[in-house]
Amino acid sequence: MGDKFNLTMKFNLEKDKEKQVKDIIIEVHKSLEEKGYNPINQMIGYILSGDPTYITNYNEARSIIRKIERDELLEELLKTYLEKNRSE
Repeated sequence: MGDKFNLTMKFNLEKDKEKQVKDIIIEVHKSLEEKGYNPINQMIGYILSGDPTYITNYNEARSIIRKIERDELLEELLKTYLEKNRSE
């Protein structure tokens, strides 16, 4: 019984951050699509240039995407792509 309380809990901020980035990508993609933009092209424009005007203000998507750094966006996109395509 006492051993249970002597264990150290591990807090994983990395997983929480990954989920946040994924949720932001999905939310911004949806907003761009709803406004009739090509979400992929718009997000690429934003990632390459850093210009937030590539992202619509609709549903506060521009503010939402600016909560994370562009390199974090790129990291998550690349990581997800590689995870899904490694076995091929």
